[in-house]
Amino acid sequence: MNTTDDIEPDKATGWRGSAALWLEAAKAALIEGGVEAVKIQPLAAHLELSRTSFYWFFKDRNALLDALLEDWETKNTGAFETACAAYADTVAEAMLNLITVFHDEALFEPRLDFAVRGWAHRSEAVTARINAADETRLAAIHALFTRFGFDAEDADVRARTVYLVQIGYIAMQVEEDRALRMARVPGYVRTYCGRDPTPSEMARFHARLAFQPGAGRAPR
Repeated sequence: MNTTDDIEPDKATGWRGSAALWLEAAKAALIEGGVEAVKIQPLAAHLELSRTSFYWFFKDRNALLDALLEDWETKNTGAFETACAAYADTVAEAMLNLITVFHDEALFEPRLDFAVRGWAHRSEAVTARINAADETRLAAIHALFTRFGFDAEDADVRARTVYLVQIGYIAMQVEEDRALRMARVPGYVRTYCGRDPTPSEMARFHARLAFQPGAGRAPR
């Protein structure tokens, strides 16, 4: 006869994890192994939970995949919308608000974006979600430029320049020394909006990212 000493702790106590716990595990699996790696039994084994625990939070695997897409849209696309709408005195400061998103994975997860784009190769429905997200992000950047007086055509080209450069970074999985990448920021701002950021604007940008200029390698 089994006693609670013979039963795994989660089964003995009735602990089933949480929807957030299952979702985080699924996201990690998606990032590391693609959508085919997002399967209930391996996730349960990784979390040291019973397979049946999953069904307290999600109807089935498809429901989990839908939740992953919702999480991706809320976080990654939401980060663009929030940054583009944030207060700024100048267009250069507004660009720095947006560029902050590219440098802070707490706001935007590039590896998650890469994984979802890879998933889209297997699913027309996910491709449609990607296309919609791209349009939403571009619209947010476009609105940033028009807010500062750029005409619609100019704003469109500039928005696409900003966004497609970032998507290129993600698609190519570019890895740069942090100091080098940060040293290029003023040049990116100038290229994107035609204005140089002021020293005080750069200081606030660095402070948001807890970056100390002069630390690490920079271009010669």
